Amino acid sequence: MSLIPALKALLGETHVLTGPDTARYAQDWMGNYHGTPIAVARPGSTAEVAATVQLAARHNTPVIPISGNTGLTGGTFTEGGLLLSTERLNRIRDLRPDARIAIVESGVILSRLHDAAADHGLYFPLWFGARGSAMIGGVLSTNAGGSNVLRYGSTRALCLGLEVVLADGRVLTLMSELHKDNSGYDLKQLFIGAEGTLGIITAAVMKLVPAPRAQATATLAARSLPDALTLLNRLQSASGGLVEAFEYMPADYMRRLMQVRPDIGQPFPEPHDCTILVELAATSPALTTAQADGTIPLTDLLESTLAQLMDEGLILNAQIARSESQRSAMWARREAAAEIGAAVKPMIDSDIAVPLDKVATFLDRITPRLATIAPGADTVTVAHLGDGNLHFSVYPGDPSKAVYDRVIQAIEDIVQDLGGSFSAEHGVGLSKLNSMDRRKDPVALDVMRAIKTALDPNTLMNPGKVIPAAKT
Repeated sequence: MSLIPALKALLGETHVLTGPDTARYAQDWMGNYHGTPIAVARPGSTAEVAATVQLAARHNTPVIPISGNTGLTGGTFTEGGLLLSTERLNRIRDLRPDARIAIVESGVILSRLHDAAADHGLYFPLWFGARGSAMIGGVLSTNAGGSNVLRYGSTRALCLGLEVVLADGRVLTLMSELHKDNSGYDLKQLFIGAEGTLGIITAAVMKLVPAPRAQATATLAARSLPDALTLLNRLQSASGGLVEAFEYMPADYMRRLMQVRPDIGQPFPEPHDCTILVELAATSPALTTAQADGTIPLTDLLESTLAQLMDEGLILNAQIARSESQRSAMWARREAAAEIGAAVKPMIDSDIAVPLDKVATFLDRITPRLATIAPGADTVTVAHLGDGNLHFSVYPGDPSKAVYDRVIQAIEDIVQDLGGSFSAEHGVGLSKLNSMDRRKDPVALDVMRAIKTALDPNTLMNPGKVIPAAKT
């Protein structure tokens, strides 16, 4: 039996899509990659995933896992491979409030886990704009970050255990609920961030934390980026490490926001060079219980710290959220980033990380480099400033590959010189293969290839992604 009839016999007719029915899976949401899969398989259990992988292996057909399809690097592109959708692996198998863990399948949408945790007074602290469509398997496979990395770490730090289907169809059960386990290699870390090149994540044990009882949120204009870092450190000291988000929206971002989403509004009459969205969150009654006058101590703490920094001249202006609607409006400005980025083409986007005290240095150094490569190019920057992750986008006007390559390499040059990374939270996929080849330590690449060969000797698991081919 050929592959497609065999898959239909295994999964049922309605769960094997071919032809035009594959269209919504075959194109990434930004419209940059348009593939032609042989089919889309939609298994509904780990056993069905394993059987699907075994069938594909017998027919020497590559398997490309796809979750919420919110990726930005072409990680699910294929020509002639089998897309394996995890959307039916959507059960929350268990949620144990006392242990503060959730055992979830890889097709669980992030916002659904948020809601389930909230029902128990808990919180899954991975938060970003695509949370309404991104799935657990995808965020694990790319080691997604978001706005709360500053306090809780990226997805890798939130995972205790995994269940993975390997290239030969065996199920690797690493569903540990332990915070300490030194029994050999920590194998789950191989699969987190591997983008499906080593196996398909089908379930995970994820950490939960107490839900905040109160948040204090403000938008402020700092005098400079170095001053903003001082502000972050002062807020951390004053609050005992309660800063959850520290987001940078400079003047170029705010001007583009004004053009693309005028309905959202602006925090200040004129854009400032260094606009920051800051949020603190707390659980202790001492900081979250309303006082007789209706004020919240956490908000008072934020306000008094900002007032002191304003007296010192480090802050030029500030707006503190006094209601949930005001807080939501502040976050709407930040979460419009993807919409802003997609509004103009061609766009050269980057997802870089540098040490916290080198962000300003990167921006100072890239500006004159761009002026020589693409005179007149526009830029838009938005950053998770608290962890040094910048989304730096260039609009060169010239759509040629030559300009694209020169811009990317200029960014890489400076990032590497500053001890940073060309890939912070979006993964590598296809779009950063050349960067991996140019910038990743050659020995590290050799080790990655050895691991890939050991686990996937026939190169059928999401081939051509993450690891560049060895030079001959």
